[in-house]
Amino acid sequence: MMLAVSAATLTLLLAWICPSYALYFHIGETEKKCFIEEIPDETMVIGKYRTQLWDKQTSSFLPSTPGLGMHVEIKDPDTKIILSRQYGSDGRFTFTSHTPGEHQICLHSNSTKMALFAGGKLRVHLDIQVGEHTNNYPEIAAKDKLTELQLRVRQLLDQVEQIQKEQNYQRYREERFRMTSESTNQRVLWWSIAQTLILIVTGIWQMKHLKSFFEAKKLV
Repeated sequence: MMLAVSAATLTLLLAWICPSYALYFHIGETEKKCFIEEIPDETMVIGKYRTQLWDKQTSSFLPSTPGLGMHVEIKDPDTKIILSRQYGSDGRFTFTSHTPGEHQICLHSNSTKMALFAGGKLRVHLDIQVGEHTNNYPEIAAKDKLTELQLRVRQLLDQVEQIQKEQNYQRYREERFRMTSESTNQRVLWWSIAQTLILIVTGIWQMKHLKSFFEAKKLV
Protein backbone atom coordinates (compact mmCIF):
# COMPACT_ATOMS: atom_id res chain seq x y z
CA MET A 1 0.00 0.00 0.00
CA MET A 2 2.81 2.39 0.91
CA LEU A 3 4.61 1.51 -2.35
CA ALA A 4 1.49 2.31 -4.36
CA VAL A 5 1.02 5.63 -2.58
CA SER A 6 4.68 6.55 -3.07
CA ALA A 7 4.50 5.70 -6.76
CA ALA A 8 1.34 7.78 -7.19
CA THR A 9 2.91 10.69 -5.33
CA LEU A 10 6.04 10.46 -7.47
CA THR A 11 3.98 10.46 -10.66
CA LEU A 12 1.97 13.49 -9.57
CA LEU A 13 5.15 15.33 -8.60
CA LEU A 14 6.71 14.74 -11.98
CA ALA A 15 3.52 15.77 -13.76
CA TRP A 16 3.72 19.07 -11.89
CA ILE A 17 7.39 19.85 -12.44
CA CYS A 18 7.76 18.51 -15.98
CA PRO A 19 4.44 18.62 -17.81
CA SER A 20 3.53 18.01 -21.41
CA TYR A 21 0.99 20.38 -22.86
CA ALA A 22 -1.02 20.94 -26.01
CA LEU A 23 -2.42 24.18 -27.35
CA TYR A 24 -3.39 25.89 -30.57
CA PHE A 25 -2.82 29.40 -31.85
CA HIS A 26 -3.43 31.51 -34.93
CA ILE A 27 -0.77 33.14 -37.07
CA GLY A 28 -0.93 35.50 -40.00
CA GLU A 29 0.86 35.42 -43.32
CA THR A 30 4.28 36.58 -42.11
CA GLU A 31 3.77 36.26 -38.37
CA LYS A 32 6.11 34.33 -36.10
CA LYS A 33 5.04 32.78 -32.81
CA CYS A 34 7.56 32.01 -30.09
CA PHE A 35 7.23 30.11 -26.83
CA ILE A 36 9.54 29.96 -23.83
CA GLU A 37 10.12 26.59 -22.20
CA GLU A 38 12.26 26.15 -19.08
CA ILE A 39 14.19 22.93 -19.59
CA PRO A 40 16.88 21.22 -17.48
CA ASP A 41 20.09 20.16 -19.19
CA GLU A 42 20.37 16.86 -21.06
CA THR A 43 16.60 16.64 -21.45
CA MET A 44 14.82 15.47 -24.58
CA VAL A 45 11.96 17.54 -25.97
CA ILE A 46 9.53 16.40 -28.66
CA GLY A 47 7.17 18.78 -30.41
CA LYS A 48 4.33 17.78 -32.69
CA TYR A 49 2.17 20.14 -34.68
CA ARG A 50 -0.49 20.19 -37.35
CA THR A 51 -1.87 23.12 -39.30
CA GLN A 52 -5.32 24.09 -40.51
CA LEU A 53 -5.94 26.67 -43.21
CA TRP A 54 -8.79 29.17 -42.96
CA ASP A 55 -11.31 28.78 -45.77
CA LYS A 56 -13.17 32.03 -46.53
CA GLN A 57 -15.90 30.26 -48.47
CA THR A 58 -16.96 27.95 -45.64
CA SER A 59 -15.77 30.29 -42.85
CA SER A 60 -14.01 27.43 -41.12
CA PHE A 61 -10.58 25.90 -40.75
CA LEU A 62 -9.69 23.13 -43.17
CA PRO A 63 -6.67 20.83 -43.29
CA SER A 64 -3.87 22.77 -44.94
CA THR A 65 -2.59 21.90 -48.38
CA PRO A 66 0.58 19.80 -48.80
CA GLY A 67 2.49 22.79 -50.17
CA LEU A 68 2.17 24.73 -46.94
CA GLY A 69 5.11 24.26 -44.58
CA MET A 70 6.29 25.45 -41.20
CA HIS A 71 9.74 26.61 -40.23
CA VAL A 72 10.83 25.66 -36.70
CA GLU A 73 13.67 27.46 -34.96
CA ILE A 74 14.89 26.69 -31.44
CA LYS A 75 17.40 28.71 -29.42
CA ASP A 76 19.07 27.77 -26.17
CA PRO A 77 19.45 30.16 -23.16
CA ASP A 78 22.60 31.57 -24.79
CA THR A 79 20.55 32.44 -27.94
CA LYS A 80 22.47 29.81 -29.88
CA ILE A 81 20.38 28.14 -32.58
CA ILE A 82 20.19 24.41 -31.89
CA LEU A 83 17.51 23.60 -34.48
CA SER A 84 16.43 25.44 -37.63
CA ARG A 85 14.53 23.39 -40.14
CA GLN A 86 11.66 23.50 -42.64
CA TYR A 87 8.85 20.98 -42.14
CA GLY A 88 5.58 20.17 -43.86
CA SER A 89 2.03 21.13 -42.91
CA ASP A 90 2.18 18.45 -40.18
CA GLY A 91 5.45 17.76 -38.46
CA ARG A 92 7.44 16.48 -35.52
CA PHE A 93 10.66 18.01 -34.21
CA THR A 94 13.05 16.72 -31.56
CA PHE A 95 15.97 18.23 -29.72
CA THR A 96 18.00 17.66 -26.56
CA SER A 97 18.92 20.52 -24.26
CA HIS A 98 22.57 20.88 -23.31
CA THR A 99 22.24 24.09 -21.29
CA PRO A 100 19.67 24.50 -18.52
CA GLY A 101 17.34 27.47 -18.76
CA GLU A 102 14.79 29.12 -21.00
CA HIS A 103 14.65 27.73 -24.52
CA GLN A 104 12.85 29.68 -27.24
CA ILE A 105 10.69 27.71 -29.68
CA CYS A 106 9.56 29.72 -32.72
CA LEU A 107 7.33 28.72 -35.64
CA HIS A 108 6.33 30.54 -38.81
CA SER A 109 4.92 29.48 -42.16
CA ASN A 110 6.37 29.63 -45.65
CA SER A 111 3.28 31.58 -46.65
CA THR A 112 5.11 33.83 -49.12
CA LYS A 113 5.33 30.82 -51.43
CA MET A 114 1.58 30.26 -51.49
CA ALA A 115 -0.96 32.58 -53.09
CA LEU A 116 -3.70 30.55 -51.40
CA PHE A 117 -2.57 31.63 -47.93
CA ALA A 118 -1.86 35.25 -48.84
CA GLY A 119 -3.78 37.51 -46.49
CA GLY A 120 -5.29 34.56 -44.65
CA LYS A 121 -4.65 32.94 -41.31
CA LEU A 122 -3.54 29.59 -40.07
CA ARG A 123 -4.39 27.59 -36.98
CA VAL A 124 -1.50 25.62 -35.54
CA HIS A 125 -2.04 22.82 -33.03
CA LEU A 126 1.12 22.33 -30.98
CA ASP A 127 1.92 19.54 -28.54
CA ILE A 128 5.20 19.74 -26.58
CA GLN A 129 6.45 16.85 -24.45
CA VAL A 130 9.44 17.21 -22.14
CA GLY A 131 11.66 14.64 -20.43
CA GLU A 132 10.10 11.36 -19.39
CA HIS A 133 6.90 12.19 -21.29
CA THR A 134 8.77 11.75 -24.59
CA ASN A 135 9.16 8.00 -24.03
CA ASN A 136 6.82 5.64 -25.85
CA TYR A 137 6.52 2.94 -23.18
CA PRO A 138 4.29 0.51 -25.12
CA GLU A 139 6.88 0.51 -27.89
CA ILE A 140 9.73 0.10 -25.36
CA ALA A 141 7.91 -2.82 -23.72
CA ALA A 142 7.37 -4.54 -27.08
CA LYS A 143 10.95 -3.98 -28.20
CA ASP A 144 12.65 -5.10 -24.96
CA LYS A 145 9.97 -7.73 -24.13
CA LEU A 146 9.31 -6.27 -20.69
CA THR A 147 6.67 -7.50 -18.31
CA GLU A 148 4.18 -5.07 -16.82
CA LEU A 149 6.19 -4.92 -13.58
CA GLN A 150 9.47 -4.38 -15.41
CA LEU A 151 7.88 -1.64 -17.50
CA ARG A 152 6.55 0.07 -14.37
CA VAL A 153 10.02 -0.06 -12.78
CA ARG A 154 11.46 1.43 -15.97
CA GLN A 155 8.93 4.26 -15.81
CA LEU A 156 9.73 4.96 -12.16
CA LEU A 157 13.48 5.03 -12.87
CA ASP A 158 12.94 7.48 -15.72
CA GLN A 159 10.77 9.63 -13.48
CA VAL A 160 13.37 9.64 -10.71
CA GLU A 161 16.07 10.62 -13.21
CA GLN A 162 13.90 13.47 -14.50
CA ILE A 163 13.23 14.66 -10.94
CA GLN A 164 16.98 14.73 -10.28
CA LYS A 165 17.50 16.82 -13.41
CA GLU A 166 14.76 19.19 -12.31
CA GLN A 167 16.31 19.50 -8.85
CA ASN A 168 19.70 20.26 -10.40
CA TYR A 169 18.06 22.90 -12.57
CA GLN A 170 16.36 24.50 -9.54
CA ARG A 171 19.72 24.59 -7.72
CA TYR A 172 21.25 26.18 -10.82
CA ARG A 173 18.51 28.84 -10.85
CA GLU A 174 18.94 29.44 -7.12
CA GLU A 175 22.69 29.90 -7.57
CA ARG A 176 22.18 32.38 -10.42
CA PHE A 177 19.59 34.28 -8.39
CA ARG A 178 21.98 34.40 -5.41
CA MET A 179 24.82 35.70 -7.59
CA THR A 180 22.52 38.34 -9.09
CA SER A 181 21.34 39.40 -5.62
CA GLU A 182 24.89 39.65 -4.30
CA SER A 183 25.96 41.66 -7.34
CA THR A 184 22.99 44.01 -6.92
CA ASN A 185 23.66 44.45 -3.22
CA GLN A 186 27.31 45.21 -3.91
CA ARG A 187 26.39 47.82 -6.52
CA VAL A 188 23.90 49.42 -4.12
CA LEU A 189 26.58 49.51 -1.41
CA TRP A 190 29.15 51.16 -3.67
CA TRP A 191 26.54 53.63 -4.94
CA SER A 192 25.66 54.56 -1.35
CA ILE A 193 29.36 55.04 -0.54
CA ALA A 194 29.79 57.17 -3.66
CA GLN A 195 26.78 59.31 -2.72
CA THR A 196 28.16 59.79 0.80
CA LEU A 197 31.57 60.82 -0.53
CA ILE A 198 29.95 63.25 -2.97
CA LEU A 199 27.94 64.82 -0.14
CA ILE A 200 31.04 65.12 2.05
CA VAL A 201 33.11 66.68 -0.74
CA THR A 202 30.24 69.04 -1.62
CA GLY A 203 29.90 70.07 2.06
CA ILE A 204 33.65 70.76 2.39
CA TRP A 205 33.65 72.78 -0.81
CA GLN A 206 30.64 74.82 0.34
CA MET A 207 32.27 75.52 3.72
CA LYS A 208 35.50 76.67 2.04
CA HIS A 209 33.56 78.78 -0.42
CA LEU A 210 31.53 80.44 2.34
CA LYS A 211 34.67 81.03 4.41
CA SER A 212 36.40 82.69 1.45
CA PHE A 213 33.30 84.80 0.81
CA PHE A 214 33.10 86.02 4.43
CA GLU A 215 36.83 86.73 4.52
CA ALA A 216 36.57 88.73 1.30
CA LYS A 217 33.71 90.73 2.81
CA LYS A 218 35.75 91.11 6.02
CA LEU A 219 32.90 89.64 8.01
CA VAL A 220 35.20 87.24 9.86
